Amino acid sequence: MLCAVVQSHAFGEVHAFDDARAFGETTGEREVNNHDPETPVAEPVRVAEKLTVFPDKIQLSHLRDHQSIVAQIHYNDGVTEDVSAQLEINIQDENIARWSNNLIHAVADGETLIELSHSGMTFTMPVSVTDANSQTAISFKNDIVPIFSKVGCNAGSCHGAARGKDGFRLSLYGFDPDGDYFRIAREMPGRRIDLALPEDCLLLSKANGEVSHSGGSLIKRDSDFHQTILKWLREGGKNDTGPIPTVKRIELYPNDGLLNGTGSQQQMMVQAIYSDGTDRDVTNLSYFLTNNDNSAIVNADGMVTAQKPGEAFVTARFGAHTVGVPFVVVAKDAQFAWNDEPENNFIDLAINKKLKQLRILPSGICTDQEFIRRASIDICGIVPTAEQVLQFVDNSDSDKRSQLIDQLLQRKEFVDIWVMKWSELLQIRSLQNRVSYKAALLYYSWLQDNIANDVPADQMIRELLSSEGGTFTSAATNYYQNERDNLKIAENVAQVFMGIRIQCAQCHNHPFDRWTMDDYFSFVAFFSQLSRKRGEDPREMIVFDRGRGETKHPVTGSVMKPKFLGGDYPITKGKDRRVVLADWLASEQNPYFANNLANIIWSHFLGRGIIDEVDDVRVSNPAVNQPLLDELGTKLKEYQYDFKKLIRDICNSRTYQRRTAANESNENDLTNFSHASLRRIRAEVLLDVISQITETKNKFRGLPLGAKAVQIADGNTSTYFLSTFGRAKRETVCSCEVKVEPNLSQALHLINGDTINKKIRQGKLIKRLSDAGYSDQEIIDEIYLRCLSRTATEAESESLLSEISLQKDKIAALEDVFWAVLNSREFVFNH
Repeated sequence: MLCAVVQSHAFGEVHAFDDARAFGETTGEREVNNHDPETPVAEPVRVAEKLTVFPDKIQLSHLRDHQSIVAQIHYNDGVTEDVSAQLEINIQDENIARWSNNLIHAVADGETLIELSHSGMTFTMPVSVTDANSQTAISFKNDIVPIFSKVGCNAGSCHGAARGKDGFRLSLYGFDPDGDYFRIAREMPGRRIDLALPEDCLLLSKANGEVSHSGGSLIKRDSDFHQTILKWLREGGKNDTGPIPTVKRIELYPNDGLLNGTGSQQQMMVQAIYSDGTDRDVTNLSYFLTNNDNSAIVNADGMVTAQKPGEAFVTARFGAHTVGVPFVVVAKDAQFAWNDEPENNFIDLAINKKLKQLRILPSGICTDQEFIRRASIDICGIVPTAEQVLQFVDNSDSDKRSQLIDQLLQRKEFVDIWVMKWSELLQIRSLQNRVSYKAALLYYSWLQDNIANDVPADQMIRELLSSEGGTFTSAATNYYQNERDNLKIAENVAQVFMGIRIQCAQCHNHPFDRWTMDDYFSFVAFFSQLSRKRGEDPREMIVFDRGRGETKHPVTGSVMKPKFLGGDYPITKGKDRRVVLADWLASEQNPYFANNLANIIWSHFLGRGIIDEVDDVRVSNPAVNQPLLDELGTKLKEYQYDFKKLIRDICNSRTYQRRTAANESNENDLTNFSHASLRRIRAEVLLDVISQITETKNKFRGLPLGAKAVQIADGNTSTYFLSTFGRAKRETVCSCEVKVEPNLSQALHLINGDTINKKIRQGKLIKRLSDAGYSDQEIIDEIYLRCLSRTATEAESESLLSEISLQKDKIAALEDVFWAVLNSREFVFNH
C-alpha cells in the first residue's frame, strides 16, 4: 500500500518510473524570464547597414551563358532581406552584356561594369564576356545529365533505382554518365532517341507527358530544358569525346540569412566552378533541400521561405557536389534584449553568440546538488555519497565546482568510463572463429593501458591502424580481426575516426554529401595489401602487410590509387599503406579527426553532438554551432589530444552547468544547448549506481565478484538488465548501438523485475541504518541523498512519515520508500 501512495503523490518532483511517457517529461518546471514584464522595452530602430551582392564578378564564356544575381540587405539587428528583385541595374555597355528575365546575358566579347543600387547603397560589379561568337556544342555530361538529375529522372524512386523503372535504367544522380549515354542512345537503337525526328522521340515525348509516362510530365515543351535536349539531338545526340571541363566545386549564395517572420523569403544562387577556370550559374539545374521545413522551406527554384521561428540548413546539390548554408527565422519584428549572460570560457562565448542570433535566453545555473550528481555520473559513472553531497553544498569556496571536476578526472572510474566508450568504437568483443575470448581480453587490456596512462588519442590511433603481428602478442591487431572485409574496414575507419559514413558511395556517388565512388574505392585502397595468416598457436592470427594487392573500381575497372578522404594522393610505394593513412589521419592535414573526437566527447556530456549523430558528418547534417566545434577541435590539438583537458573545459562551462528547466524563450530549443537536457542514465552506469547505492555486488563473466558493469571487456557479455536498458553489443561501429531512449520494457523491468527488489534485500541498508539508531526522517534523507543527491522536501517528508507511521513493519515500509525512489524518473535520469 505504501508503494502506491509514494508513487501517486508523496514525492513532489520525484515521479514514479511507472509509465513510458514519464521518460520524456520534465517536472513541468519552467524558469521565469529574466526581464520584468512591467518594464517597457523600447521599440528597436532597424537600419540598413550593408548591401551584399552575389557573385561579386561575372564571367560569361559563350553566347548561351548567363548569370543570375542575388542581393541581400543586412540590418543593424542582424536581420537580412532579399532585394534581388528590387535592384536598380545599370549596365555601362549594353553591347557587351544585357539584362533580361532577371539574368545577365552575353552579347559580345569584351568587358564592362554593372552598377546595382538599393536603399541608397551601390555595388559595382565587373563583367567579362569571352567566345560570344563561338558555337558551343551541348555537352551530354555537363548539360544533359544535370537535367535528368534536376527533374528526378535518375533519382532512386525513378530510373535511378538499382533495377531501373519501366524497363529503363539510369545511374543514380548521374554517377555513370557513359553508362547512361549507352542506355539512352545505344541500348535500344532507334527507340529512345530519333535523330530524324528529334522533336517526337521517346526521350522527349515521355518527359513532356505526350506519351504515357508513370513519372508524369516533367519537362514542358517551351522550357529551357526541352530546348537544350532538343538542340543536343539536332546536333547528333553525341556523347562527349576527349577531356571536358569537370566541376571542381560549387558555391551557394548568400552565405546565410536571418529571416524576419513567417513568409520572409530569400532567393538562392548556385555557382559551379569548372576545371578549366570557367564558372556557370547552375541554379536552375540544382536540387534544393532543407533539413527543417518547420522553420524554412525551399522550392525547386531555390527560393527559401520562412515558416516558424527556428533554424534550418538549406542544401543545394549539383552533380556529385553538395553545399549548404544556415538560415535563422525569428518572429516578425521580435523584441529581444540579451541579459549579459556571464561566460566562463570559450564554450560559453560561442554558445551565447548563437543564442543571441536565435533570440534565445539561456536557463540559469543548476544547484550544487544537481551539479555534483550530474558531474559524478558523467565523468566517473558514479553517484556521490551522502557525505560528499553535504560537504560540497556546505563548501563556500567559489571555485568548488572546478575543484570537484579535477578530483573526478583523477579517479580510476574515469578510466573505466572511457575504456567502455572506446571499446564500443573499436568493437571489442569475442567472435567465433575470428576473435577468441583471450584475444578480446588482451585487446581490452591494451586499450585500458592506453587510457589509464594518458596516451594521447592520436598516438593511440596511429598504433592501432598501423598494428601488425600476432593477435595475442600485438593486441591492437585484433582491430583487423573484428572486421576482415576491406570495404567494411575502410567504412569503419572513416565513421569512427572522422565521423563520416561513406557506405552510400560504394554503389553510387553520395546523394547528400561530397563523396563519390572514386573517393570510396581510393580510400579502400589503403587496406588492399592487408593480409593475415595463422600463428603457431592456432587460436592466434598474424596480421601483416604483404606489399601487393590493389583495389579496382567496380564500374570502370580501373586500379584505384590510395587517396585521403577530402585530401591528396600520398606516396605509398614501398610503404605500408595503413601507416601512411594513420599518419595523415591524426595530422593537421586531416580536418575531421580532431573535430570528430571533440564532438564525441561533447555528446557524452551534453546529451547530443554539435553534429548529431556524432558519426554522421555530412554537408546535409551540419553542425549547429560550427565555430564552437572548430574551437573544440583546435583546443584538443593544442592539448596534444589529452582529452581530460577538453573535458575540464566542457564541465567548467556555464553551458554544461545550466538547469534542465526551460524559460519562455528556450522551451522549444532542443539543439542549441540553451538548457541542460534530461538524459536517461546509460545501462552499465545505471546498474553500477544501483549497486553502489544499495551496497551490493555483481558478477560478470571473466571479472571478480564486485566488478562494475562498465568494466565488462567483451561486447557479447551481458545480462537481462543491461540488454533491456540498451547496452551496445558492439556488432557495428554506429553510435546508435548504445540505446538511451526510454521504453516501456525498461519501466516494467524496474517495477516488476527482481533487480531493485533483490538488491534492496541483499544490501540490507535500511536495517543497518535502523540498527545504527537512525530515525525514520534520517533514513529518508539518507535514501534521498544517496539516490538523488538532495534531502527530501518538507512536503515529501511529511507525507512519507505519515504513511510510515501507519505501517506495522517500519523496515519494510522504509524499503518501499527506497524502492520507489530508485524507480523514480529523478533517479533514472541524469539532470
